[in-house]
Formats: sequence, structure tokens, C-alpha cells
Amino acid sequence: SINGKCFDWLLVSRRSCFRAGVRYYVRGIDSEGHAANFVETEQIVHYKGSKASFVQTRGSIPFFWSQRPNLKYKPKPQISKSVNHMDGFQRHFDSQIISYGKQMIVNLVNQKGSEKPLEQTFAKMVNSMANGMVRYVAFDFHKECSRMRWDRLQILVDQLAEQQDE
Repeated sequence: SINGKCFDWLLVSRRSCFRAGVRYYVRGIDSEGHAANFVETEQIVHYKGSKASFVQTRGSIPFFWSQRPNLKYKPKPQISKSVNHMDGFQRHFDSQIISYGKQMIVNLVNQKGSEKPLEQTFAKMVNSMANGMVRYVAFDFHKECSRMRWDRLQILVDQLAEQQDE
């Protein structure tokens, strides 16, 4: 109940059975375009007979890469150089568009240091795909929100507002 208005709020998460695994051991996609550790989360609001739904998905960056555990705190990501990334990447987003429609990609990885090549490759591949159903936004979460500056998430919310309203 908010401001005396009662409603039902349901939150459902569905984890894909494809490429499930623990962090660092399973990354990227397979040849069919299944992203590692893919989860679909749906929010459903029911109020006075009306229903609204919002679906958000998350998963590993959808190209071929790995991050093998070693004695370092955070192992360096390795982007595969021996495969055509675009085939699996295209399959991934074709499937996403069929299932969910227009896509808004929000990439939260660091835009410097060892994660910088992941962000650059992801942006380049989305641009190469040139699909009007897919929009890419990079937001360096660690930089923008360091020292508990959670209010800076408003920068991201403002960037996404128009597309989210659609």
C-alpha cells in the first residue's frame, strides 16, 4: 500500500538453463548465442483490475571471452581472437528481439583498466550490427558511484528515461 492505494507487486526471476555457472568460470556466449548466467526478471503490478509488466534481462557480455581464476583478486578478461564473434552476437540479439522486442543495453563495466577492452568491443559490435531495435549505453558504475554516491545513478536514469517510457 502506498498513499492508501493497495496494489499487488510481483517479482519473478527466471534463470536460463544454458551456460549456467559460477563467476569467472563461465563468461561470454556459446555458438548459439546463449549468454552465460542469463536471468530474466519481470515486475508485474496489478491495480484495480489493470496490469502492467516490465521485463529486464541480464547476462554475460555476449561475445566470446573468458576470465580464468588465478591467484589475483580480479583476473584479467581475455577476448577470444580465434572466432567470429558476430555470428553468436547476432544470434543472441535476434533471440532477444524475438522474445522481448526493442532492446536497451546498459553496460555497467569499468571503462578503464582491464575491463576497458570488453566495453570497447561491446560498443563496436553493437554499432557494427546497425540494428535500430538495439540501443547501447555504457555507464561506468564504479567510477560514477564510487564512495557511496548512489545519487549519481540519476545520470543513468536520465539517459534511459525516454526509451524506458517507450
